[in-house]
This record gives sequence, C-alpha cells and structure tokens, in this order.
Amino acid sequence: MDNRNLDPKKKGFFGELVLQVRLVIRLMKDDRINPLLKLLPFAGFLYFIVPDLVIGPFDDTAIIFLGSYLFLEFCPPAIVQEHMRILRGEFPPPQERPDVIDAEFKDMDDDR
Repeated sequence: MDNRNLDPKKKGFFGELVLQVRLVIRLMKDDRINPLLKLLPFAGFLYFIVPDLVIGPFDDTAIIFLGSYLFLEFCPPAIVQEHMRILRGEFPPPQERPDVIDAEFKDMDDDR
C-alpha cells in the first residue's frame, strides 16, 4: 500500500481545491468578515443563475474563481490564517491562545 496518498500535507490539486472551498465557506460564516466583502463569492455563484454574458466553457469557472480569489485576498490575513490552521488540523501556538483563569465561585449571602 502506498502511504503517500495518506499524508494530509500532500493533497494534490483536488485536495487543495476542496480546502479552498471549505475556507471560503468558513469565512462566509465568520461574523468578523465585512458583509459587503461576502458579496464577492456570492456574486460568482449567482452568475450560474443569470444567463451567460460571455459564450464559452470557461467563463463560469473564471467568474467563480475570480470572486473567490478576490474574497480571500481582501479578507483580513489573520482571520484567513486562523481558519486555514483549523482546516489543516494545526493548533495555534501557545502564545496565541487566550489565557485561561481557573477559579472557584462561591455565592455569599449579604447576611454572613
């Protein structure tokens, strides 16, 4: 059995394509992304419904690719990197993790 196909870092063209689609979907759901910016990939998918303006087999693919590419380019890089780390199964370095304060809660009456 060839173990190269099981390596998550070597996904190939289609693996990277699926990763990019998942990244766009995650960013579309993220509230930190500007809603106007979310119109770019949406407009690309909406183009399927509208009659073709340019005749040819590659026009739909080019419009969707361009909308998704511009969306990823204009999104804040820190948010894009955060989602990419999650999709690739990487965890943020310890200095990026929020501090956790462990404490006990005790409800005290006013009368004591």
